[in-house]
Amino acid sequence: MQPFPGALGLGVLRGRVHEFCGSARVNLAAMILRESQGPVIWIAPGWQADRIYSAGLVAYADPARLIYARARRAEDLLWAAEEALRSGAAAIVIAELPDLPGLTPVRRLHLAAETGAQMAQHRAHLPPLGLLLTPGMGGAQGVESRWHLVARPSGTTLIDTKEAWTLSRLRARMAPPASWDVARDMAGQITLSPAR
Repeated sequence: MQPFPGALGLGVLRGRVHEFCGSARVNLAAMILRESQGPVIWIAPGWQADRIYSAGLVAYADPARLIYARARRAEDLLWAAEEALRSGAAAIVIAELPDLPGLTPVRRLHLAAETGAQMAQHRAHLPPLGLLLTPGMGGAQGVESRWHLVARPSGTTLIDTKEAWTLSRLRARMAPPASWDVARDMAGQITLSPAR
């Protein structure tokens, strides 16, 4: 396993599955997309009206890299993520989950990511990164790490546009909990600093 190149300097490991939660979890996934290359598979519940607004992703990454899949049933979300990770064809596999997955499906996703890492190595590609977007404070068992992102007052004015969030590492196998202030300026530059 190797750290994700860039990944905001957070040490997110490829070939593993990580959980993003909080009201701004989609923003966090978009920030990770910004620092990656290659195709991205984004799997979402087909029964929900919410969809990714590709024009909104332009500020972070090229939406043309996105392969968007809509699953008909909850169990299809995890199955599609597992198959996408196993193939090793996508740099990132994102699954928007309406509920927390059980431990067994998360273990299956890790095994699929490991297989995908081997497949990617044969093609001289980086191992896939699995991201589970979960509601609320998250809590999926067996994930490599759990990250929580929420918006905070940004100080945006009519002249200067800034976006701001608070990022927390709630859980990680190899690191203690921690928090950062995240900001994105008008030029799209993302910066992190230890939370105050």
